[in-house]
Amino acid sequence: MELFRSESMQLVQFIVPAEAAHDTVLSLGEIGLVQFKDMNPSKSGFQRTYYKQVKRCEEMLRKLRYFGEQMVKAGLIPMAQPAPDQAYTLDELEAKLDDLESELRQITDNTEKLRRGHSELVELQIVLEKAGGFFEPGARSGSVTMSDGIGMLGGASGGSLAQDEETGGVNTALLGTPARGMGGENYYEMQQDPESVRLGFICGVLPTQETPSFERILFRATRGNMYLKHSAIEGKIQDPATGEMVEKTVYVVFFAGERARAKILKICEGYGANRYPFPEDFSRQRQMNAEATARLGELQETLDASIRHRNAALSSIGHHHELWTTLVRREKAIYHTLNMFSIDVTRKCLVAEGWIPVAAKPRIQDALFRANRASSAQMGTVFQPINTDQAPPTYFPTNKVTAVFQGIVEAYGVGRYREVNPTVFTIVTFPFLFAVMFGDFGHGVLMLLAALYLVYNEKKLGKIRQQEIMQMMFDGRYCILLMAIFSIYTGLLYNECFSVPMNWFGTTKWTGCDPKNTSAGDQECTYGGVYAFGVDPIWHGTKTELPFLNSLKMKMSIIMGVTQMMLGIFMSLLNFLYTRDFLSIVCEFIPQVIFLGSLFGYLVILMIMKWTTPGATADLYHVMIYMFLAPGNADCAGEGANGEPGCPENVMFWGQGGFQVFLVLIALASVPVMLFPKPLILKRRWEARQRGEFYTALDDHLNVDGSLDDHVHGDHGFDFSETLVHQMIHTIEFVLGAVSNTASYLRLWALSLAHAQLSAVFWDRVFMAAVATQNPVAMVVGFAVWASATIGVLMLMESLSAFLHALRLHWVEYQNKFYRGDGYKFAPFSLAEILKPEASEYE
Repeated sequence: MELFRSESMQLVQFIVPAEAAHDTVLSLGEIGLVQFKDMNPSKSGFQRTYYKQVKRCEEMLRKLRYFGEQMVKAGLIPMAQPAPDQAYTLDELEAKLDDLESELRQITDNTEKLRRGHSELVELQIVLEKAGGFFEPGARSGSVTMSDGIGMLGGASGGSLAQDEETGGVNTALLGTPARGMGGENYYEMQQDPESVRLGFICGVLPTQETPSFERILFRATRGNMYLKHSAIEGKIQDPATGEMVEKTVYVVFFAGERARAKILKICEGYGANRYPFPEDFSRQRQMNAEATARLGELQETLDASIRHRNAALSSIGHHHELWTTLVRREKAIYHTLNMFSIDVTRKCLVAEGWIPVAAKPRIQDALFRANRASSAQMGTVFQPINTDQAPPTYFPTNKVTAVFQGIVEAYGVGRYREVNPTVFTIVTFPFLFAVMFGDFGHGVLMLLAALYLVYNEKKLGKIRQQEIMQMMFDGRYCILLMAIFSIYTGLLYNECFSVPMNWFGTTKWTGCDPKNTSAGDQECTYGGVYAFGVDPIWHGTKTELPFLNSLKMKMSIIMGVTQMMLGIFMSLLNFLYTRDFLSIVCEFIPQVIFLGSLFGYLVILMIMKWTTPGATADLYHVMIYMFLAPGNADCAGEGANGEPGCPENVMFWGQGGFQVFLVLIALASVPVMLFPKPLILKRRWEARQRGEFYTALDDHLNVDGSLDDHVHGDHGFDFSETLVHQMIHTIEFVLGAVSNTASYLRLWALSLAHAQLSAVFWDRVFMAAVATQNPVAMVVGFAVWASATIGVLMLMESLSAFLHALRLHWVEYQNKFYRGDGYKFAPFSLAEILKPEASEYE
């Protein structure tokens, strides 16, 4: 079984001619079975041989990302086309990308200038219309319409400005000749004042959301010596700076003096408010509006032509974008790997080391031969194994079904090299333990439909980047499929479909019972034999349903837990046999089997005996308790009245008391066997080796990968105290864990009960209560509430809870019996993995 133990690995050396280095790495990357070691760990990225090539590839990837961003902005989708007959070399592609980037940037800059000019003309046209409306009433009355604002401005400055008493405006005779400012500011020179006070206004456009803040800042900066008039633009217009569609407002600010003008200009710049010129002459306003309209038409035609030209250039790039990106990413990955090689200048070759699966040697040799022939190198690549004491990586070949279960195991920790892999049994035990907690035929069918949808559309969904939660569900689709199948099976065992009992395997075997009024255990009932499959449906809805199902599921949980823990102990035996660690077999495996079997294995046997013995009423709690409190007495130590045995029903076979004493004694005796002999024997072996009497390796204390344990320090000495403490911790953990881990499996019973009761509550109290009203509206509402609760609570929350509990049972209760999980994963150089769309290691 290739999944039972990791692949045999070997450290090899490659001596590659310099002219064949690129093609060699390319061929090895295509098969993806070599994990290269970094031969230059002390060198930084800038000191490596192929640093310049990597930088070139990064620059080319930057240009390709720029093309992709521009295509996204233009709303174009890159279309992959078959590879051309003559593919570009890296140098040719680099020159091609340089020309395309220069051309595209020039087109983009010109388009951006045209777009900005077009947007500014649109804003100018709107300003001419809106601001003209501000001044129109003053023009009809013969005065400039600064309206009440100039009165406010005059009042704020001490009333030095003369006002027209009839219109409330400022008399043009007093204002004098208007003078043009820069950037859209207009001024009026005061002829009356000897200091010639200049009064003007600034108009433009700013974002609507900034208007309140803009007005407050203007008021504070000028101490109220200004007047702001604004009008919102209907709809959204394009911002000249960003090109985004935003809501904007036309504003006009009236002020007096150069200081106020400077402050207002700075505030406008800070708020990103665009300023535009506005002539006082109304004929000039109409002329500017006509010119802006004509200019807009010309700009729109030119802009459309520029956009078409840009889109044509982007479209031609889009046909090759994916192919070019793949080529550059591949070349960057190759040069990144070549930087891990050491350079032998004298031989003009590169030296590399890496881990390979032993079974992959023929494929690697064939790849080296093809690469050497393609590069026309005069010398072939030298490929030779290297002896090393380093721990090899762990490699399990998986498919799309086993990969998800291997991922569940490795989330706990990557196994040591050649260590027994828990995944082999996890493929079955994980979905089964989940189903024990989640078992319901109806819920299993719903989960099966969801899993079949993911499996049926896996090719389509695999090409789409999903959200994190959806991606996790898609990656685990085959695990969900198995969990659904097992849930249907356990649902049939429980004979429940959405908590409703099923009679698919015949009617009840009990006769003379009325399940609505009596229980199956009442005296009126007559037992007619074992039900065909699963739980007899007559128990559902009776008074003794919960006691019966609790007893059944509790015993079932303990039997499953002890069985799986015993399986974990026997898995450790396979590790010890593989490493020929016979000392651990004698001092760890055998005592652990005796301890667990004499206590909880005996409990499992009693449970099965009680089930198979007609009329058995033994209280197994008392049996286990008095097994320690009153050794030798299987009948509650004579607690009954008049000296009679207190619990005669607890005696299930002849000689039970003496047999229980024997089990307790061997269980207690196995604890010191686990604790003391192994450290003492290791110490004696070490001393004999130091005296020259023991020359062989410490085979009885090797790890799975062939290296010594952590507390055996090679030539530096043997630390007996550390070894003893380590063994003591291991012994205490197992002894206490045998109790706590067995109790932990009771979660199977607890979650199964919770799931069944929640399902029953939702069915009886929600849906059936609505049906009982005989009201169609209430039925529809009740069904909707029941369906929502079933999907949200039972299918999502309960399934996640059952998944996490099954995960804990495998990680803690099962795997800690044999699985160390302190290895490191085989990570080969694979172009297939690197060139995946989501892979970004080399970008």
